[in-house]
Amino acid sequence: MTDFLQGIRVLEAAVLLNGDALGMYLGDQGADVIKIEAPPRGDYVRDMHGQVVPRYSVTHLQCNKNKRSVALNLRTDEGREVFWKLLETADVFVDGFAGDACSRLGIGYEEQQQRRPEIIYCQVSGFGSIGPYAAIPTHGQMMNALAASTPVAMGEDGLTHAANAKMTHGVFGVGIGPDVAALHAAYSITSALLRRNRTGNGAHIDVSAADAVVVSGWRALCQYLNDERISDRRGVIPEREESDAAKYQYYETADRKFVLFCCIEHKFWDRFCELVDRADLTSRKDTAGPVDFAYGDVELRGTLQRIFWTRDLRDWIRVASEHELPIGPNYSSTSDLLADEHLAARGVFTDDVHPVAGPFTYTGRAGVVVGEPAYRVRRPAPAFGEHTDELLRELGYGPADVARLRAVGAI
Repeated sequence: MTDFLQGIRVLEAAVLLNGDALGMYLGDQGADVIKIEAPPRGDYVRDMHGQVVPRYSVTHLQCNKNKRSVALNLRTDEGREVFWKLLETADVFVDGFAGDACSRLGIGYEEQQQRRPEIIYCQVSGFGSIGPYAAIPTHGQMMNALAASTPVAMGEDGLTHAANAKMTHGVFGVGIGPDVAALHAAYSITSALLRRNRTGNGAHIDVSAADAVVVSGWRALCQYLNDERISDRRGVIPEREESDAAKYQYYETADRKFVLFCCIEHKFWDRFCELVDRADLTSRKDTAGPVDFAYGDVELRGTLQRIFWTRDLRDWIRVASEHELPIGPNYSSTSDLLADEHLAARGVFTDDVHPVAGPFTYTGRAGVVVGEPAYRVRRPAPAFGEHTDELLRELGYGPADVARLRAVGAI
């Protein structure tokens, strides 16, 4: 388990996925993430997307791991008093609400910056805090929708249906907004922490999940936005509903599974032809550029399909690994992912036992830290307010103080 952010304390005020996912990524890197939850229910992601046991949904178990939970009513003076004491110990504040919700509570960036100038304040929301849509509350697919990644059309039945997306337009096929936003926000926060170490200055970061989806589609978007400026069109992907490239294509294997074949560099194509004993195909390439996709070559595509039917998926992946060819599996089910030896070797999934919910399979980090222990969950997802008394003790509150705060509904 990495300790990259050990010693960094994060206060997370959020419900649902935008803020929750950001706190998860920071916690996975070793930060002490304190999840501030409003009584009486707290983050209602606990009750969504399927319960393992009451108040422990699959989503809660995953995205609120490595966090401590404090029940805190920020609408009360006493609750805000506790908040300001917590902030004195914090490096980062995660605002997972839309618009100016935290400012209306009296704990927005301006108020925080006056008390703690070095705070790294990061608001992560669907449409951001600046712009005409800032006050609109969002759910996951709304971010994708604004970014043109989920096109729809009216069907003959009078209802809308998913529309085919042309390959070079929009940001089609990128990840769901909250998760992409969390990654961009985590990157910005860690960069801001480095600058603070250098200058002592805090930061106010405003991340929009819709923006993140757009930015994550940079390759397709930049191609489209600058299309008229291209002077040499060799290598430009044709505008089609789906690719007809023979050398960058999906092929079925002997065991009715699929590979994605990407031997577009001439050296890879020549090596592949040699390995499958088809030297006659070596000359089937356009050498005008460094790569050849073989667009529109239906005959070659049929030939390659017949070749891929001669071996099963495992054998093709072995060939690709041994001979360093860009050929990889194209899975269609979660069970395929769990069975994949490469994902297992990299520790993408990890099994653990939650003290309340029982056995649970988590997704971990997307990177391996060489020479350090494999990913593990440091803290299981907490019960609502599980660490309230513990954190209050850390702030110097005695039993009588805690009882008083509980009596007035502050915790």
